Amino acid sequence: MAALRCLSRLLPVARSPLAQGLAGNRRSYSKGQQPFGKMYGGRITVTLIPGDGIGPELMQHVAHVFQATHVPVEFEEVRVDSSASDSRDINAAIEAIRRNRVALKGNFETAVDLIAKHRRSLNVFFRTELDLFASVNHYRSLQGVASRAGPLDIVVVRETTEGEYAHLEHESVHGVVESLKIITRKRSIRLAEFAFNYARRHGRSRLVVVHKANIMKLADGLFMQCCREVAAGYPEIEFSDVIVDNATMQLVSRPSQYDVMVTPSLYGVVINNICAGLVGGPGLVPGASYSHDCAVFQTAIRNTAPRLAKRNVANPTAMLLAGCLMLDHLQLSTHATIIRDAIIKAVTDAKIHTADIGGRASSTDMVDYIIDRIAKVTSR
Repeated sequence: MAALRCLSRLLPVARSPLAQGLAGNRRSYSKGQQPFGKMYGGRITVTLIPGDGIGPELMQHVAHVFQATHVPVEFEEVRVDSSASDSRDINAAIEAIRRNRVALKGNFETAVDLIAKHRRSLNVFFRTELDLFASVNHYRSLQGVASRAGPLDIVVVRETTEGEYAHLEHESVHGVVESLKIITRKRSIRLAEFAFNYARRHGRSRLVVVHKANIMKLADGLFMQCCREVAAGYPEIEFSDVIVDNATMQLVSRPSQYDVMVTPSLYGVVINNICAGLVGGPGLVPGASYSHDCAVFQTAIRNTAPRLAKRNVANPTAMLLAGCLMLDHLQLSTHATIIRDAIIKAVTDAKIHTADIGGRASSTDMVDYIIDRIAKVTSR
């Protein structure tokens, strides 16, 4: 996919991602509402950031599937070199998203041994610059995919602009490092309102906040208290709290007890990875991040998988489903449904499984099946 040239006379469509139903679910739209994004010539312009590792090839798969489905989306591609010493690439990507307000994103490399110690994570910088405060990942079991638990249906809503990821650490004296954990009332209330609103819009009945307030009584205590205050405005949703170490044990022993889980930043990383493992791995789960001004769609687990790159073995499911979430968000739900149904058919009925879920299929085997399935459906 070639990068688009600068487009003139882009027509803004003034809607907030939060007003769009938070997670791009088609049920959140009402009649007559326009899609959030920018349009030119009847097509919606979306920022595409391939990222590192398997990201570029996954984006090619998305492009091929979108083309086969005649999706009215144009990608403005922005490549970010995570090894670059300056910030020109990442700043260009951020500006493109501010301009287009919707993005499909691959992950940036953050491996400890590859990134300089003094350098801030590009993923964290990206989220904080765009104020992408809410990460939403929906974990569901897929028929035909080996699972470590029974039927699973959990939504994890994670705060992603503060906490331990505030990047405030320093060596006060030689051999002593201080790392600050920042929790603010304003951002905790904001996330709690987002999460409860999501639960209400999507017919969810239970919400649990994950914390460590028994030890971090001020920081996690504030986060939990903010969630409790917001819960009072949603009496139809059962509210509870769980200590993070107990939550991890409960997830692997009886995950069905959870519906919506709300977490500060670091705990959310742990909870998300456990949930991904329970449903079959990171190659299956899409995710989204929201601010008041833009929405970014990507895989739920931030893994670049460099060892799988350019080998035609990476599972394209998560990124393709992220593309479907994006289409739902853009009110292109007919296209999203066609693609999503083809993906589910490939995984559950045809059992076209890549190595990560116990099969031998290549990435292109799966994409070719999906495109063939789409062609049959759309030709009827």
